[in-house]
Formats: sequence, structure tokens, C-alpha cells
Amino acid sequence: MSAPLRREAVPPKPFHDPWGTAHGIRHPVLLASHGTPPAILAGDPEAPLPYGAVQVGLLPPLYPEWLGDRAFLAAHDVRFAYVAGEMARGIATVEMVVAMARAGMLGFFGAAGLPPHQVADALAALATVLDPPSLPWGVNLIHSPDAQGLEDALVDTFLSVGVRRVCASAFLQLSPAAVRYAASGLARGPDGAPVRRNRLFAKISRPEVAAHFLSPPPERMLRELVAAGRLTGEEAAIASTLPLAEDITAEADSAGHTDNRPLTVLLPEIAALRDRIASERGYAVPPRIGAAGGLGTPAAVAAAFALGAAYVVTASINQAAAESGLSPAARAMLHDVTASDVAMAPSADMFELGVKVQVLRKGTFFAPRAARLYEAYRAYGGLEELPPTLAATLERDLFCRPLNEVWAETERFFAARDPRELERAAREPKHRMALVFRWYLGMSSRWPVDGAADRQADFQIWCGPSMGAFNGWTVGSFLAQPENRTVVQIALNLMEGAAVVTRAQQLRAAGVDVPAEAFQPRPRRLAVGTP
Repeated sequence: MSAPLRREAVPPKPFHDPWGTAHGIRHPVLLASHGTPPAILAGDPEAPLPYGAVQVGLLPPLYPEWLGDRAFLAAHDVRFAYVAGEMARGIATVEMVVAMARAGMLGFFGAAGLPPHQVADALAALATVLDPPSLPWGVNLIHSPDAQGLEDALVDTFLSVGVRRVCASAFLQLSPAAVRYAASGLARGPDGAPVRRNRLFAKISRPEVAAHFLSPPPERMLRELVAAGRLTGEEAAIASTLPLAEDITAEADSAGHTDNRPLTVLLPEIAALRDRIASERGYAVPPRIGAAGGLGTPAAVAAAFALGAAYVVTASINQAAAESGLSPAARAMLHDVTASDVAMAPSADMFELGVKVQVLRKGTFFAPRAARLYEAYRAYGGLEELPPTLAATLERDLFCRPLNEVWAETERFFAARDPRELERAAREPKHRMALVFRWYLGMSSRWPVDGAADRQADFQIWCGPSMGAFNGWTVGSFLAQPENRTVVQIALNLMEGAAVVTRAQQLRAAGVDVPAEAFQPRPRRLAVGTP
């Protein structure tokens, strides 16, 4: 019998940085103790323990692909539970969607604010470029209550092209177009279970809106769609037993339209609502709840998954990506912003209601200038009532042209898009003033896409605090350089980092004294096949 090793002959191994490299999450981690809090013995779990040490635990490997809901991965045929969101006006470009699909993730084309023919061209390009064509991707359907015909036209295009994933956003109530998309192609499989052809996501920030998408479509709406020949009787019958959307994204404090709600409040609330409705309805497969808003660092992404998110969605940070539809000048403005460099400003689509969007504050005068327009709208009954000094200031600083020229351009736009707006403007001077003011709000979101150098002071760039958090995290790393910020590198580093943070928390929960830097993984160049 061999003599026992002396304690000092094999000292306990120090921390082996089990979080700072891929090794730490893709291999088992052995925990051992000498009668004190456990320590980490990284390396071969079969290696002999130091003298006097006792194995107290073994953490299995943890892969970024394992974060989130496995059912989400299977339903959408993706490798990672990660989505690049649908930034409007084509800022989420065809190139971005293609890059995400090829990397085993999901991306949505930003169709909001684009005319139907431009959306159709983008969808045709996606169908042509993707190889194989079955790679997963989606497109946005934004609620347009004042232009229901636009929603119908987009859904017609989606169905004709064969778009299999659509994200409905900015909905306050259901529309027939959204219901028609989700229910089209519903059938029963050999075992009698419902089979979806089209998969609807819904991005929400309020429980009352989430309830619409967590429930089956209203019977009245289904009957009307059947009567109009938009759905078959079988499709409507199956739709009446299923939640309208399979995936509900709880959108917390985010870019653009937002209720500025914290994710730690919103996501559990929506998940609890889902559980109640699923129990009442007896769903065989309850909808999945994802997370969006404020996700700009690995710690934030890990926190979302810890809350139970089935998947995560990023948006603000992808505007700074190389594939973004923003102009180089606009992307450069996002490069060094902080979390406090954002502001709320009046929105173009819901201007009269006083609804606001979250935008970039640093480097642009858009937010205060838009607020000035809303103040004028509240104070006066029409353009004719504006004090001459105020009208002159608006013409000089905001519109850069006489107000009557702005109205003439606005008139031409609505004559083609929705003549009812002009009829109302003829009756209501205040509405005419609102349409003129909305010209500035609408154009200000086009200028950063077009790179209009003479209007950079008026750029409206939708931006949330996550952009600042992302910039802070990337300082001193390769992702600090704009040319390295591809949408896939951003995604892989966030998911890899989230796995590292999750592993560090597992170790802490096991009693290991984990240093603070374990929760701050640094960006590094990654490939989809990184071991």
C-alpha cells in the first residue's frame, strides 16, 4: 500500500479562469473542498483529487446553444435562441437577415415605413440569396390602424412569396390582416394535431395587448374572413383552438416605441398571463415568451434567460452593425454614446395622441425640435394661428423651407397614399397642421438612412440605453472598432458571454468564491464553429 501524499505535496489548484475562455463553459468543471467553501479544479474530471480534498460537485458543459427554450430552436430550425429585431425603414436589411440565417440565428427584415413594392423587392431578394431557401428568416408587420389597406397589401405579399415568419409590432388591437396571416395554411397532421404553415411573433409591452395574441382570434373576425373568402372554414375552425401567436416578445425599455418598462417586471408578468390563458384554454403547446429591450451586454442577456426567456431579441445595438441600413454617418453617431444619451420625442405615426419614441439625443437636435412641434400643435388651432415669429423659426430651423411648400409636398403624398387624410385636413385646420408637422417627424427618420449631410442635426435615430451599455462593454476590445461590428459577431459574443455569466452564477450558487471579473467576459473574435 502506497504512502499517502502529504497535504503540502499537492496544493489545491487555483482558479483556472473557467469563465474567460470557451474551455470554461464547454467542458465539465469539478468542484472540490478541503472542509471550506468549494474551490474549482478545472481540467480533467477524472484526474485524482489533491490530498484531503473531497469532490462536492461537477458542473456539466454549458453551451451558448443551450440557452433559451429548446422548443424555440426546433420550431424555427435555428441553432441559437437569438433574434435580430426588425428595425424599421429597412435598417434591418436583407444583408443582416441573410447573415443571421447563415449563422443559425433568426433575423427579421425591417419593413415598417417602406412602401409595399420596396418590401416585395426585399423579400424577392431574400428568397433568391438564401441557400438553401429553407434557412429561417422573417419580416415585420407593423400595425397601421389608419391604413388598413396597407396591412392587407403586405400580408398579400407575404403569402404570395411564402414568408413563414412575421413579427407583428405596435399593435394595440388585432387586425384582420394579422389574423389572416397566422391562420392561412392551418391544417391537421396525420395524428389530428394542428400544423402551422405560418408562424406569428408578437412584440408587446402591455399585458392587455399580449392577451390578444395569447388567445385564439375573435370568432367574429374569423367568420368575416371566411365570408370574404380570405380563410377556409377549416383554417378558421383550427385557428379558434390555438393562440394567435406562437412567440410573444416582451419588449422592455427599448428604442423607438416603448413604455420604458423594466424587463424584470414585464417578462414575469407576461409569462404568468400566458400560464393562466394556456391553462384556461387547455393549449397542448403554450406560447413561448421572449425578451427584448435593454439587451446590450452578456450580463443583460444572461439575466433575460435567467428570468425564463425562451429567446432574446436585440435591435438598438444592431443599428451600429456593418450590415445596418443606417448611413455611415448615422452609424458613427452611435459609436460612443452612453446609456444616458437618449431621450423621448413625439412619434410620427401617433403624433396627435402624444405618443413618444425613444431616440438618440447626442449629436442631434431632433428631440427638442420635435417637442417644440408638439407644443405648437397643443397650443394652436392651425398653421394660420401660429405667431409669425414662431412660424419663421420653424421654417428656418426645422423645415428649411416655407410651410406652404411643406404642405404642398404633404398633399401630394397623401393624395397617393390616403386621400381621406386630405378630406379631413380640409375640414380641420388643426389636422392640416398635424400633417405638416408630421412631415418633419417622418423625414427625420429617413435622413439618417439616406445620409443627408445637410440634415444631420435633425437625424431621428431610434435608440435605447442598450446601445450605451454595449459601447461600454466593448471598450478596448476588437468590437470597439466600427468595422468589426458585424451582426453575427455581436450576436455570438453576447450569447457566448451570457453562457460565461451563467456559468459564473452557477459556481457562485454552488458556494464557490467567484471574483467579480467572472461576470464581465470580454469580446473576442468568434466563429459559428468555435469549439
